[in-house]
Amino acid sequence: MKIATWNINGLRARLDFVLAWLSERQPDVVGLQELKLTDDQFPSSAFEEVGYHAVSHGQKAWNGVAILSRDAPEVSARGLPGQADFGARLISARVSGIEFSTVYCPNGKNLDHADYARKLAWYQGLTDYLKQEHNPSSDLVLCGDFNICPTALDGWQGEGASGSIFHTDAEIERLQAVVDWGLSDLFRKKYPTEKAFSWWDYRGGSFHRGHGLRIDFLLGTQSIMNRLEDVSIDREWRKKKDDMTASDHAPVIATLS
Repeated sequence: MKIATWNINGLRARLDFVLAWLSERQPDVVGLQELKLTDDQFPSSAFEEVGYHAVSHGQKAWNGVAILSRDAPEVSARGLPGQADFGARLISARVSGIEFSTVYCPNGKNLDHADYARKLAWYQGLTDYLKQEHNPSSDLVLCGDFNICPTALDGWQGEGASGSIFHTDAEIERLQAVVDWGLSDLFRKKYPTEKAFSWWDYRGGSFHRGHGLRIDFLLGTQSIMNRLEDVSIDREWRKKKDDMTASDHAPVIATLS
């Protein structure tokens, strides 16, 4: 079984790119983030034509999340309780025998912006949601763009980025609270010392210079960890394909037994 997460940075602009990736990689369940379209604009039929059910929680021009799956999903939540004013950032469903949630966590902009404090509050809401609605003993995957680098290994500047947005102690503590509920970072558990990134700025040749961040995660409960065979960051699909421009994020894919 293959599960994946991918911030596609605008589905309208990236639909053909996503369809090509699905055809080549053949995942079973995928969490998508940053759709930048409403539910009535979501191209469900395009995914159905290639064998995927699709459910979404969209928003005009910003945010938006979706789940694509071979088996029909049963949606259990659209939106993080109490955080509707921060946009469409969570969708959860029961699919293929697992509880699968994908999130597009707030960016925070910078330490002086009001969105930074709101980001911290949103993370507290995510921890509360897990505690109230889920059980760490279940088969559960929480994936998405978390907009936080948990360690110096997860950013190209290493310790030099400490204290800047994505790298503050307060952000890292909020993410750790989510993990402490009963989750593991599948990539980091499999590759504890590997420096690898999932996002690179479009500007300044960041991708080719290796100036990236690892902010896209597949998190799983212990029962998911027990099934983990491999996990990878799909760098090939951060590259332009023919006349199709890639997202600034790469997909992250895990294979479960």
